[in-house]
Amino acid sequence: MPLLSNIRGSEDIKKLSAAALPELAEEVRRLIIEGVSRTGGHLASSLGAADLILSLHYVFDTPRDRIVFDTGHQAYAHKILTGRADSFHTIRTKGGLSGFLKRYESEYDAFGAGHASTALSAAAGMAAARDQAGASYRVVAVVADGAMTGGMAWEAMQNVGQLGTDLLVVLNDNQMFISQRVGRLGRILTKLLTLGTIQNAERKAELFLNRFQFWGKNILRVAKRARVLFFPGMIFEEMGFTYYGPVDGHNIAELVEVLGYVKNLKGPVMLHVVTKKGRGYAPAETAPTKFHGAASFDVETGISAKASAPAAPSFTSVFGTTLVKLARKDSRICAITAAMPEGTGLDLFRDAFPKRYYDVGIAEEHAITFAAGLAADGMKPVAAIYSSFMQRAFDQVQHDISLQKLPVVIAMDRAGLVGEDGPTHHGVFDISLFRMLPDVVVMAAADENELQHMLATAFACGKPALLRYPRGRGFGVPMDPEPAELPLGKGRVLLPGKDVNFLAIGNRVHPAVKAAELLRASGIDAGVADMRFVKPLDTELINKLAASGPLITVEDNALAGGFGSAVLEYLNGSGMETRLLRLGIPDEYVEQGKPEELYEDLGLTAEKMAAQASAWLAKKDLLKTNN
Repeated sequence: MPLLSNIRGSEDIKKLSAAALPELAEEVRRLIIEGVSRTGGHLASSLGAADLILSLHYVFDTPRDRIVFDTGHQAYAHKILTGRADSFHTIRTKGGLSGFLKRYESEYDAFGAGHASTALSAAAGMAAARDQAGASYRVVAVVADGAMTGGMAWEAMQNVGQLGTDLLVVLNDNQMFISQRVGRLGRILTKLLTLGTIQNAERKAELFLNRFQFWGKNILRVAKRARVLFFPGMIFEEMGFTYYGPVDGHNIAELVEVLGYVKNLKGPVMLHVVTKKGRGYAPAETAPTKFHGAASFDVETGISAKASAPAAPSFTSVFGTTLVKLARKDSRICAITAAMPEGTGLDLFRDAFPKRYYDVGIAEEHAITFAAGLAADGMKPVAAIYSSFMQRAFDQVQHDISLQKLPVVIAMDRAGLVGEDGPTHHGVFDISLFRMLPDVVVMAAADENELQHMLATAFACGKPALLRYPRGRGFGVPMDPEPAELPLGKGRVLLPGKDVNFLAIGNRVHPAVKAAELLRASGIDAGVADMRFVKPLDTELINKLAASGPLITVEDNALAGGFGSAVLEYLNGSGMETRLLRLGIPDEYVEQGKPEELYEDLGLTAEKMAAQASAWLAKKDLLKTNN
């Protein structure tokens, strides 16, 4: 890669002639493909944005000029062109480059980004700070069309239009979200692709009407006021932006020319750039959804190295198939996704019941209140949203669901540590967030079989119900033929213990059983309870186990306000003096790495839990003398 080997930042890019940029872009793509094929990552979006990102760094004076990306899915070329090409092979690995933007990773990363629809707000704040300081640097927000469906993006747009500050928004339109594009905005953007024809028609109409001295000009004046109704580009103009486009996002010469022009314009400007997901790699162009977040794969064939599936089904697929089973028996069950049908398993429901399926775009807050509206009028909605994305909808759960006691089911996929996507995607705060709300049910599945029963329980309980389950494959437990309702708020003893008992929740239940077996082998009679419910707590079971000795809570959630805190609060309130050790996520953000590596570091593997339990029991002298 002769050109890329000399690039450490925008200063080096500017030394090249414009004619050399397409060759540099191809080298960048080649490095992205080679790197992601080994580590996995967000391939299709980053390939599609490579030409655009290169052109931005060529035209703008980065890092002095700020480029703010909406999520990091599209930003791998940005990392490579800003001094991180040599370490790109470490992306999304423990101790390596983050898959997203990190302010502490590079001065070129103007703003951190892992969740969608934040770039416009952040860029607006930066532009306002620049104006306050009397500085002259430029601010650019690169926003994918999917991120534009989020409410924050439109809140920021109306604010920017009001401020009138100098800000360039580059709308990276690849005609897709993660899956297929949905909603009215997608239709508007599709219409804009014919804008050249529309503008030509406008010019011809204006020339015709100008022939008439009075009536023609009056008609023209009225037509210009009403053109927002007919010409979709005007929706941005009416919000205070000067709109340009669409521009071919893979014609670097044209991009450089247009960016060189718009960068000097005053006020808010929107440049509509059309790109293709997976550009330059045929398998990703053909199947962009599959290569949005790809596992490692063979470059020649595009086939994933993990293509041969293990025997155990994934939690996501169990959720999807169970939901379809339940919906066949109850026509009131409907499903909602925030632009993640495949990621949440709702593609199965979509295909089986298209009229009861709703994709609202990247709009988690709207998804939850939309579900509340469905429940208010007799439907049984389930909103399937990743745990870390549900953080954005806390107010809607509290105000629109919990306060009104509406029976909405919220299925939180990717709970716990998700691995290589790092702290923006780890689902380690949901228990702490939602268990504080009155009149809700919060439960966590220990395995794939328990998940199907918990989903049935969530629909049957008649309360707001939040169900959490992890990413990846299940534990290979036998699956019951049909989902069945569980006793609400009741756990189960998997292994009775005399010396100490683990109170485990979620995907740490099976490792806790192994930890107990290790302790038993060393002479400590340890037991395990699968608590199942964070709320309501099984206080009867806690009382019973506390009476026999010390307790150890285990969870893959933050210790602050988590399941262990709930047990501790109960013990304190009941006046019991039982000794308690809490194991979980400490008060820090967990970086990226393979889940098994992270659980090892955090002391949440079976071996580490057994060692911690043994040391704690010995230190506190809690072992019974007769043992």
